[in-house]
Amino acid sequence: MGTPAFAVPSLSALAASEEVTLVATNPDRPSGRGQTLAPPPVKVEAQRLGLPVFQPEKAKHPDSVARIAAEAPDLIVVVAYGHILPKSILDIPKYGCINVHASLLPKYRGAAPINWAVARGEETTGVTIMKMDVGMDTGPMLHVREMPIGADDTAETLFPKLSLLGAEALIEALRMLHDGTLAETPQDDSQATYAPMLKKEHGRIDWSKSAREVRDLIRGMTPWPSACAFHEGKALKVLSAAVREDRFDPAGAPGEIVAVDRNGIVVACGEAALALGQVQPEGGRPMASWAYAQGRRVQKGDRLSP
Repeated sequence: MGTPAFAVPSLSALAASEEVTLVATNPDRPSGRGQTLAPPPVKVEAQRLGLPVFQPEKAKHPDSVARIAAEAPDLIVVVAYGHILPKSILDIPKYGCINVHASLLPKYRGAAPINWAVARGEETTGVTIMKMDVGMDTGPMLHVREMPIGADDTAETLFPKLSLLGAEALIEALRMLHDGTLAETPQDDSQATYAPMLKKEHGRIDWSKSAREVRDLIRGMTPWPSACAFHEGKALKVLSAAVREDRFDPAGAPGEIVAVDRNGIVVACGEAALALGQVQPEGGRPMASWAYAQGRRVQKGDRLSP
């Protein structure tokens, strides 16, 4: 059970090592400017592998539950399916339902663990193979694999890395299941953090935070919803940036532009300053912040508002 590209390596690996009898995924959705129906990536891969596909609108509907129960599966593997599974499905398989979750649980439970781990400045992430229960990513852990977050990593660059790591971890966990060595480790709920589904407002830049925190937000909100500020009343997405520890005179209030040079626009933060790399003006294309500054006649002393 899975939907986006993140789940494809796990499906491919699973099909190569186990007997997959059914693939459940979301229905085809309108996509692109023409809003033509497009199949989810998991459906495309399932069809390539010659596997039967089931696309219920709601997994909890009695007809959906009955269809899945008809397979009499030993195990259900869930990877970014996009639905909360009811107990009626969790109870179907002999060995339960297991989930490939893209964080080191109990940290970053929820819909967007990769984005929030980057946005909050974590230096290490990973995947957890977890036995599912009725809670939100609260079930016992079965297997964990870690991965460093590089200084230049964004959520966008981490997605494919963790996708492949998740597939590896899944197969390792299944080997242990076959060997009878797979053990359950309860999560420490006191250490849990939450990674909510992303909304546009999550990308709003608070310049009173340190330059490092703002840079991490920019990395975590890439590619969507993108970190965003306002210049002269119009939205300005900030797609990349670097911390500048230079001493600027005057230092500038948070959000104040303290330098405009060939390296681009430099903005004061609550601590240190941030050199903007790529930006995207409202209704425009991505460009270097220096090019934006030339086109809009941005000057030292101008402000970017939250």
